[in-house]
Amino acid sequence: MITKRIIPCLDVKDGRVVKGVNFLGLADVSSPVKLARFYSDGGADELVFYDITASAEGRALFTDILTEVARTIFIPLTVGGGINSVADFDRVLKCGADKVSVNSGAIRNPALITEAAKKYGSQCVVLSADVKRVDGVFRVFAKGGRENTGMEAIEWIRSGVERGAGEIVLNSIDTDGVKGGFDLEMLDAVSSVVDVPVIASGGAGCMEDFVTLFRALPRVDAGLAASIFHFGEVSITDLKRRLADEGINVRR
Repeated sequence: MITKRIIPCLDVKDGRVVKGVNFLGLADVSSPVKLARFYSDGGADELVFYDITASAEGRALFTDILTEVARTIFIPLTVGGGINSVADFDRVLKCGADKVSVNSGAIRNPALITEAAKKYGSQCVVLSADVKRVDGVFRVFAKGGRENTGMEAIEWIRSGVERGAGEIVLNSIDTDGVKGGFDLEMLDAVSSVVDVPVIASGGAGCMEDFVTLFRALPRVDAGLAASIFHFGEVSITDLKRRLADEGINVRR
């Protein structure tokens, strides 16, 4: 049985971890270095670091903070934000990232996925998709959820895997920060058309939401969350204990 991963996410803006609802109303949380160390020591399987305004502001990702975070932790680190070229992959990997997440950069230039996969291997290339329902259709959004690309999400994600993406992070804008549970309908649609790991993001509000996720959609490999971990509502240790008690395979 595949071990399910629990992944905290650091959304970083102006050097601080922030969190909002439906990608809006960002509030300050903490230092990314301090939180990263806390999660690395506290049982997280991996850590995701997003420079959430890099793409919208048209700048490169802040590498000084990233380097400090990478030095601090002892778990795999996925990094995204402002990734527009293979050179950006190289720069982020040299800062200590294990995997690189592409979103807006891949939308502008889908060939970036293929180029990066050929150079670094598919396992290094994570396609992150910010998806929202528009008139009943799953649509891909760019620039941190600010811009509707008009692209149908399921086909975009499937084509990204064909181009070489080795993992998918599916961010549901509809459920982000709402704490009403993961977007099972959206996750089912994606996981049924790809054969690479899918990470569920957006909507976790309690431990039961993770139990429901992995029971309902065994093809989903990991659950990603932010605020419930950041604000101490759920501890990763307690969550893993609960999942194990429910017969869900987790790394203890």
